[in-house]
Amino acid sequence: MPTVRLFQDGELIEQEVKENSNLVVLAGIKQFPKLRYGCGMGKCTKCACKVTGGAEQLNPPNWKEEKMLGDRLQEGFRLTCQLTVRDDLELVQDKNFNLKGIQYSKLATK
Repeated sequence: MPTVRLFQDGELIEQEVKENSNLVVLAGIKQFPKLRYGCGMGKCTKCACKVTGGAEQLNPPNWKEEKMLGDRLQEGFRLTCQLTVRDDLELVQDKNFNLKGIQYSKLATK
């Protein structure tokens, strides 16, 4: 089973999840209760994260991520509600990412 390492506001949360789980719908609610998300449909960007490990194992960004994140995709940002976990994954989710639209303030440098 893949391991997801979530760095959130200075805290590490590490959890195994079933392969091919959607990070919010199938894993987040039960296994990552502190995971930030809102609509679950890629519209609000409250679940924005920066992928710091395992990005090559994820599907390419979909049209929702392209629309909502734009150039931030090139910086490693993704929407957790759109991610399907296939292999080990490392993410950073900082409270400064939890803003409306794609207007992020300070970016994590982890």
